[in-house]
This record gives sequence, C-alpha cells and structure tokens, in this order.
Amino acid sequence: MVCLAALCAVLAVQMVSVGGAALKLEGSVENGATVLNHSMALVQRLDALLAQGNGSDVTLRVVTLGTEELKVIQGHSLVLGLQSDVLAELLHTANSSSLVLRESADSTAIFDKFIRYLYCGDISVRLSQAIPLHRLASKYHVWPLQQGVTRYMMQHLSSDSPAGHVVTWYQYAVQIGDMTLRNSCLQYLSWNLSSVIQSAEWRSVSEDLLMSLMQRSDLVLHNELELYEALEAWISHNQPADAVAENALQAVRYSMIPPQHLFRLQKQSPLMMKYRESVRDLLFLTFQFHSASPIQLGKYFALNCSLFMPRNYLSPAWGSSWVINNPTRDDRSFSFQTQLGPSGHDVSKRVTWNALFSPRWLPLGMRSSYSDHGALQPTRTDGGQPRVIITPASSSQDFAGVSFQKTVIVLARHQGKVLVRHVYNFHQSTEETGDFLVDADLQRRASEYLIDSSLYLHVIVKPIYQNLVTTRK
Repeated sequence: MVCLAALCAVLAVQMVSVGGAALKLEGSVENGATVLNHSMALVQRLDALLAQGNGSDVTLRVVTLGTEELKVIQGHSLVLGLQSDVLAELLHTANSSSLVLRESADSTAIFDKFIRYLYCGDISVRLSQAIPLHRLASKYHVWPLQQGVTRYMMQHLSSDSPAGHVVTWYQYAVQIGDMTLRNSCLQYLSWNLSSVIQSAEWRSVSEDLLMSLMQRSDLVLHNELELYEALEAWISHNQPADAVAENALQAVRYSMIPPQHLFRLQKQSPLMMKYRESVRDLLFLTFQFHSASPIQLGKYFALNCSLFMPRNYLSPAWGSSWVINNPTRDDRSFSFQTQLGPSGHDVSKRVTWNALFSPRWLPLGMRSSYSDHGALQPTRTDGGQPRVIITPASSSQDFAGVSFQKTVIVLARHQGKVLVRHVYNFHQSTEETGDFLVDADLQRRASEYLIDSSLYLHVIVKPIYQNLVTTRK
C-alpha cells in the first residue's frame, strides 16, 4: 500500500498540474488571524488523482453478478480505507494489489460514481440511481452517503418518472428494514392514491403493500368505489392466490358505497361474482346499515369499526375544495354542505359548515369570544399562526349519535402535477394539531405550500357513528 508521504507527494504534483487555486479569504478572526480555505482545490486534485490513476496502488475489479462483465478502477488504498472501514478490511486482508468486488448490475453501473464520492465528497443522484447508491453506501459503511441518499429519496417521492419509483422504494425500504423511508413512501402513496392507481406503478404494488393501503383510513381518493375498481384491476393483472384476493376484498369499506352501485357490482363485477361468498356477510351487514337508522343498528352492531369509517373522500358529499388567494393577509371564510352520514338513512340529510381561515390566529388560551352556537370567533394577532376553524351552522343537537372529524388537505404543485402536500385531522380547529402550516412560510411566493401564490385546500368532514349499548339477546 502507498504510504501517506507518497500520496502527499502525488497530491503536490497534482496541485502543480491544476495550476494552483486562488487564495480564498473567509474573513478575519480574532487576533488578526485569517482563515485560508483551499478545500475546493484539494477536491479538484483528488478528482484528478482518481481520473488519472497517478500513484495508484490497488486495482478494483468490479464483476457484475451472473455475468462476466468487468469494470476496472485504479484506486488508492489510503483514500479508500479512510472512507470505508469495509474496504479498509478487504484491502488489509488482500493477498495482492487487485481486489475483486461482486455487485449487482445496477450497482456496477454506478460504481465509478460511488468511488468518486469517496475521493471528492459530492455526487449527482438520479431517481433510478437512488437504490443502488444506497445499497453500496450501506454495504461499504459509507454512512454520510447512505443518510444523504435516504434524505434524497424522501424529498423526491413526488418527482416524476416514466414507470414510477415510490412503490419500488417502498419495497426496498421494507427489504433493508428502513422504517422511516418505508413510512414516508406509504404516506405518499396513501395521500396520492387516486393518481397512483391511474399509473402503471399500481400494477407493481406488492401483496404486502396492497393490504397496508387497504387497511388505512387516511387514503385520499374520490370515493370507495374508485378503490374497489382499482383493486379489481390489480387482481386481474397480478392473479394472486385466492386467500390474498379474499383478504383484500374484505378490506373494502362496502358501507361507504351507495346501494345502487353495490347492486351493480354483484351482477356485473367478475371479481365480486367469483368471491361472493367471502364478502357475503359484509354485504349483508352493509345493506342493513343502509336500510336502518344508525341509532337502531348501533344497538346491535359496533359502528365504530373500520367498515363504517369514511376515508378521505374528495367527492362533493364529504367536503369541498377551497382556494385562498393572498393567504397572508385577511381572514377568509366560506360555507359548504356535506351529507350527515354514509348511511342510506342519512343520505338526504345535509349539514351546513362554516369554515374560517385566519393567517394570524390567537392561541386557544387567549380567546374569550364565542358565537351563539359555540363557534370560535377569529381573534387576530401579529404573533399568531395560520389556522382553519370549521363549525356547524346548526345546533349540535341535530347530530345525535354522530361525531365529526375534520380533515384539511393541503395541495401543492410539483413538476406540473398537483399532489397532496400535507393532511391535518382535527375536531374543530387546526390548532388542535399543533403543526398546521408551521413550515409553510406563506410570506414567500415560492413556498412549496402555494400554487400560483394561493393556498389550495380541500376540506373534508368525516362523520363517525358512536357506539350504543348493545342489546342483549
């Protein structure tokens, strides 16, 4: 192996070859001292050292698994060993100056970029390169690169790619046990499911991921029928085992689908006709739910289970979009109506809601004014935070047996696509969440939370039926 003195001599030669770098004065410090920063010149010399192979004492022979393809890289054991304890150990135990490394095809393709990072500390990353780079960084214990690629992946979930990449990243995160990346991918897929199921990426969803999605209540989609049709397309394409298909079908919330559509599915859906027996009891309970009063049904069945709990539906029955222009200036308000509940018994009943957006909202403990119906009144202060407050226009006595969860979806535009940026759940005011738009910086026109300088929201009201005392038989 080359000694430190020899490597320094090579670096000195490289410094002459690049003509030296201009002196950079970073500013004066105490006692008249000045910081001289030549770090960029050092990076340039190390880059040239790798490219030209001067003073190389080790040959990396990167073999693609399952093939005879070979990539040869001339390296310096001192640099490689300093950056990776795995490479240091391999070099220490090697019997020759040639080190054979076996990698997958995608890792081999970018191995020279990976080695250059060890020399220069910077690297360009594309969506298709994220997994192989993360794999190499993990294998060779280059932790700063591993952490940097993880951050890159979490920040580029919404980036556009021809075949999609979030599902692949999710499956990779599960494989390596990275729960933070896994949860970020799962959240993105859940919040943007309507666009995901319309893409080619939907077909590549694994059985595990499919069930993880089907069981969530925070899915953002037009309605439950859209999810059923997407499931039907997935099963038709992937042809899973009967047990997998049955489990997925049993996770559909049939009570959120109007009876007229359920009748059609029973007669026209090949999937429903094939697995009718596996969902027969769920359909029977669903038709009871739609035909009886929830208060009566609640005496015999638990209504707070997932079957009777709405997801984040974008259809007009459950909420309304709301575009707020100049969201840093004045309070804005609007009214909208929703269906009282998903039950057929409540389908004709409407609830009117008053929504208020305030860019500077006084903290809860400092408020004192209320409306006739107990609705919070806006109290603005320069030190307040943005808030959305949603209250019913009628008395709460009209909602016996039903409570309401409010959801505000914040939309953003990325690469021309409108996507869900954040989802906030609360009972009456977003102050209950504690983090509503806390990082939005609405004063900045280029804020990621704004579309054309406006705040694009979608407000959803989710009725939750309360359990009653079950009648004993």
